[in-house]
Amino acid sequence: MLLKVALHSLANRKAAAWLTLLSIVVSVTLLIAVEHLRVQAKQSFGRTVSGVDLIVGAPTGATNLLLYSVFRMGNPTNSIRWQSYKALQNATSVDWAIPISLGDSYQGFRVMGTTIDYLEHFKYGSQQSLRLAQGKAFQSPFDAMLGADVAKQLGFKIGDKIVLSHGLGSVSFSHHDHAPFVVSGILAATGTPIDKTIHISLQGAEVAHMSQQQAEQVMHRVESGQDVDIEISAISAIFVGLKSKVHSLQMQSVVNRYQAEPLMAIIPGVALTELWELVGNLENILLVVSIMVLISSLLGLATMLLTSIRERKNEMAVLRAIGAKPWVIFVLIQAEAMLITVFASLIGVGLVWLGLMMGADLLAQEYGLFIDSNVFTIATWARVGLICCASFVLSAMPAISAYRHSLQQGLTAR
Repeated sequence: MLLKVALHSLANRKAAAWLTLLSIVVSVTLLIAVEHLRVQAKQSFGRTVSGVDLIVGAPTGATNLLLYSVFRMGNPTNSIRWQSYKALQNATSVDWAIPISLGDSYQGFRVMGTTIDYLEHFKYGSQQSLRLAQGKAFQSPFDAMLGADVAKQLGFKIGDKIVLSHGLGSVSFSHHDHAPFVVSGILAATGTPIDKTIHISLQGAEVAHMSQQQAEQVMHRVESGQDVDIEISAISAIFVGLKSKVHSLQMQSVVNRYQAEPLMAIIPGVALTELWELVGNLENILLVVSIMVLISSLLGLATMLLTSIRERKNEMAVLRAIGAKPWVIFVLIQAEAMLITVFASLIGVGLVWLGLMMGADLLAQEYGLFIDSNVFTIATWARVGLICCASFVLSAMPAISAYRHSLQQGLTAR
């Protein structure tokens, strides 16, 4: 009964009610989106690499090395000589070392050259290994393994040919037409930037940058079943697994003092922590802004109710005259506030879900962020509950004001 009266009351003031509802929708959407993106981005970054003790690259910032080697964001500042990789691979404390080469792309998807050891040793999530959903790993210099999202979005299947482009842009005017690659395998989905990556062998990366004549010679040798020995000139970074994690800091120091060429080693976990410390202040600022916007909207709701009460003295008096208790007036005002807040919160959560559903691919492709669009979590509903509690508290002032109106004040002629 009270809800029905509250709905009719809001309908009589629909212009103010709709504006207040819209204000709260915007603030709730902002708050839920910021919190969900913050948590999901942190989880996305954290599950991308697992089991790698060191990442070695040319001297640059730790964050930049982490971003371009693991998350395919940004560009390498310099390359590493192949001799340096071999020296690191042969170090006594090193268990395995995976070289990677970056610099090419296909329709905006990054291309990474590596070795077959990548499938064996690289881990993601909770020490999960990479596996092939279809086909087989690259065996010849002209084979390519596609990430799950690459195959899905571009509609590729085993045996299809692709021509890589030089550079990392979505549009390129320099294509490696003389060295087409054949899709040999498609990796199972991982929910990491691996899904957005095209994997080729290091030899394939070298062939792509050869002259047409040299590439045709290599292709002829491959087709005739002859062994192909292609010298690797340089690589972009190295993933390193140590025999014991105790040696991480020691090996990092050794790499940083390497004499043959300038190198830099980072510990992925430490670099991730530094990255989140770097953006931590921005996170806090966005969260504070979202909360302030929400409080402002809820104060607007309280103001609307308080203003309406002054215009509804006769209405309140009639309700009292027909037997309504003072607490009924209090509950009626709170019901109006809660109706607006609950509907606005549900709309806000729905808008965040819809936005993530539509923008998930863009976030993954452009920023390497794999965001789960499911916002209907316990944490989200807990925030909605807190918003409703805040609305109840801030709406108490107009509700108490209505509660205190006496029958005589309401019926006094002016």
